[in-house]
Amino acid sequence: MGPRKAGEREMLESVYSMIALVFVLVACVELCDAATVVDVYRLIQYDISGVPFGSRLAALNHHAGSLHSAPGADLSRTVLIIPVRDLDISFVKEYITQRQPLGGLLFLLPRMFSFENRDDTKSSHVNQGELLKTVVAELEQLLIHAKIPYPVYFAFEDDDIDAVLADVKRNDAIGQPATATTGGFKLVVSASEPKKLASPTITNIQGWLPGLKTDGDASQLPTIAIVASYDTFGAAPALSVGSDSNGSGIVALLEIARLFSILYSNPKTRGRYNLLFGLTSGGPYNYNGTQKWLRSFDQRLRESIDYAICLNSIGSWDNELWIHVSKPPENTYIKQIFEGFSNVAEELGFGVGLKHKKINISNPRVAWEHEQFSRLRVTAATLSELFTAPELLERTGGLVDSRHFVNETAIVKSVKLVAESLARHIYGHQGKNIQIFADDSGLAVNPSYIRSWLDLLSRTPRVAPFLSKNDPFIMALKKELEDHTNEVNVQHEVLDGMFTFYDLTKARLNIYQVASVTFDLLLLLVLGSYLIVLFSFLVITTRGLDDLISLFRRPPSRKVKTA
Repeated sequence: MGPRKAGEREMLESVYSMIALVFVLVACVELCDAATVVDVYRLIQYDISGVPFGSRLAALNHHAGSLHSAPGADLSRTVLIIPVRDLDISFVKEYITQRQPLGGLLFLLPRMFSFENRDDTKSSHVNQGELLKTVVAELEQLLIHAKIPYPVYFAFEDDDIDAVLADVKRNDAIGQPATATTGGFKLVVSASEPKKLASPTITNIQGWLPGLKTDGDASQLPTIAIVASYDTFGAAPALSVGSDSNGSGIVALLEIARLFSILYSNPKTRGRYNLLFGLTSGGPYNYNGTQKWLRSFDQRLRESIDYAICLNSIGSWDNELWIHVSKPPENTYIKQIFEGFSNVAEELGFGVGLKHKKINISNPRVAWEHEQFSRLRVTAATLSELFTAPELLERTGGLVDSRHFVNETAIVKSVKLVAESLARHIYGHQGKNIQIFADDSGLAVNPSYIRSWLDLLSRTPRVAPFLSKNDPFIMALKKELEDHTNEVNVQHEVLDGMFTFYDLTKARLNIYQVASVTFDLLLLLVLGSYLIVLFSFLVITTRGLDDLISLFRRPPSRKVKTA
């Protein structure tokens, strides 16, 4: 009896192992059938003076839904996939402002907003692009100024995720949304709780082109400052490349530095003005970096500045630019700057307007970079395609500010305007129709140089708190200034404490195709029945029917055995 019982026990153990394996396989059906994996970009999470904004969560593990979900349906465990092309902004606004429960949001952006997009910017879809740009800009402002208690991500349209969305829409349209009982798709982002960034830094870079001093001249030469803020802010920090705001300003500054380095390399053509080039950080945050940079100047240097010209968003205009100032237009220095720029612009075939906005010293809001100079009583102006001052965290290089919408020709014209105006002021040729930077000369503006830097900036996210002190992009800017200017200095400062930022800006989204519980149970029943039949067949053919019956017969109790 011993060997026979041992054999029965081994057979039962093998059957139990097979059944356990079936249970494991069925349990894994929901998690092992991955439809696709995509890169996603998290909505920014930040605080202003302790008040929370943006998406407050990062981890995601819910079923997918669409805008076709039944009205009034419980979406607290559903991630809505919303293509921006089909966006109903009122629906999103209602859910956010009324704080209705959602499992999460996934917005699908057109490829034209991707910094990897290589499509011709002069495509036939300009009108459609401008319409989408307006929609995305409104969405972005809604999201960054709201506190959202669930994960919000952005992704770009592609064939895989479009196929998933088509299936989700089809199920929602027939009233069969994805749940544990009906199956569908599950969206999973494995992420820890976002953590605060400790003491985020901002980095300013400056370079000099010293003017020509005559022997025995003890007086300090006057200085002209050319300044551009290089960092960005947007709904998705990992996508905030700011091709126009303020990539265009950075490109223009570097090209102006290159042109004047040629002039200043020869003592015969070196002007009697120092040129100070400043690439500043903290622009979206009331130009915090510009403030700290200016306050690092000694009084003598600050007083030597004749005027400063700040470059902001000059890559997407057609016929007119604006010079924004804080001092009244009647001011002698402002009139001189404006007349110089106006004369050159007229010769180049476009217009320049003057816009005056008085500053309030007691108001911490700084709308234009030149206002930081004005607060220290330094004459300054901002050249921009924008007619009105943007609000806080608006027009700072967000989702819509991509390479697709920037016109290289506009930047070339802006460079010519600034370079010619400065040169005529430096060399005393105001009002004279003289082209120092003529197209057919060795001082011509270089479109290839502008294009290469614009391409680099248009694929480089640069939200300041997420840039390290030795970030490759900052090092590239420093090296470029070193190639064209002297005494290049880098200044590291801590960002104003009223802003707090959190990490986890990019993740991988796993999309799983899940079977329904009904299907799992049916599969388990079929496999279990098959194993029972197979086991019974093996026992009957090898040991007989009696042995099969004895396996399932209740063994006698210990008392009966003793008796």
